[in-house]
Amino acid sequence: MGRTVSAWVTAGEEWLGVLGPFPVSVPWWSQVESVVAHMRQVLDVPVLVLRLLHVDGGEGGRDGHVTYHVEAMERPAPGLLTPSPVDHAVLTRPEDLRSPWAVIEGVREFLGWASDALGAAGRPVTGPVEQHKTWNLAGLFRLPTAQGPVWLKTTPHFAADEADVIAAFARVDPGLVPAVIAAGERRVLLEHLPGEDCWQASPEKIISVVDRLVAAQAALADPTADPADDPADDPADGLPAGLRDRRTRVIAELVRELLDGEVGRELTAEELRTARGLVERWPLLDECGLPDTIVHGDFHPGNWRSDGGPPVVMDFADAHLGNPVLDGLRVLDFLPAEKQRVATRAWIDAWAFRVPGCDPARALAVGEPLAYLTYAVRYQEFLDSIEPSERIYHLRDPATVIREALRCAPGEIS
Repeated sequence: MGRTVSAWVTAGEEWLGVLGPFPVSVPWWSQVESVVAHMRQVLDVPVLVLRLLHVDGGEGGRDGHVTYHVEAMERPAPGLLTPSPVDHAVLTRPEDLRSPWAVIEGVREFLGWASDALGAAGRPVTGPVEQHKTWNLAGLFRLPTAQGPVWLKTTPHFAADEADVIAAFARVDPGLVPAVIAAGERRVLLEHLPGEDCWQASPEKIISVVDRLVAAQAALADPTADPADDPADDPADGLPAGLRDRRTRVIAELVRELLDGEVGRELTAEELRTARGLVERWPLLDECGLPDTIVHGDFHPGNWRSDGGPPVVMDFADAHLGNPVLDGLRVLDFLPAEKQRVATRAWIDAWAFRVPGCDPARALAVGEPLAYLTYAVRYQEFLDSIEPSERIYHLRDPATVIREALRCAPGEIS
């Protein structure tokens, strides 16, 4: 189907007009590099995509006709934009849940901070900033320097502090994670990783990255921790202090609250009854003997990057303290069947070696439906924390993944 775009363009307090519709080659709504490139060619001025306004057609964050609010950083020549009676206030009125990088003042503040931080690090910015991605979960900008490009990532208040999480993993395996140049509130500057994302990862790369993540998680886990401990207790030494707690007592209660609310009313009575029964299986997962540790939360090949060597793991925005089975299961959702078997074997072997007496194979069986319930909680966090026009990215996701939990739940787990 593909994506077409219309841009509602402002310059500061002035409404300029509309550009589009025009086609772009990348279908994903959050990927705006091709939108910016087209507009710069047509308008001959730098622009920034601020936020998504609405979508006609498409689904799953891709395709359809997408309308964005775009800021022109300089005034374009007359006649390049179509006049339109759009009320400027519709675009600029305050919204409590708007991302700070979805307004031009916020973008300028982030970019100014990044420029200052790179200057202090002896790596001043040497050219125009390139905007690659913007949506409710992140903004991503590429900044050129004489020593190579640097990435500015901005994140919302409900994301993990990625710099802290990366630092924790770097203490046990520095090559597993990107290098952090600077960090601040809701922002991090990351060294560029050459190569490409590992969507087509070979079995050897899958085994390597799975084994290294498990080794790091085992090293970071508290070997004396009891999963039945009060989740209000402090995490183990060396873990980020602000890490979201998703240990058994906490996540089980969050799922119960979700099922008791609006999401539960989207389910049939039988679906709701079965989902509530699944919540009571969380202690079975604890019995498998895996330690609570830092969980990546979105551990799939698109978040690994390699230039031919061992993959580096990226994007720790969903990191939390909990059972690592979530990462062992997440990778399977993005691999063909033959590579799923490779990843499963690697994950089981890695945990069995590092935690003698644990039962990682049973943890995968017990944990599969519970992982989907965990995703439902996370998707609802997104919906509760983002402005209305951006909720289209995640609408119906909580109920959808709950139904996935029901689909894959075994009748009995022995």
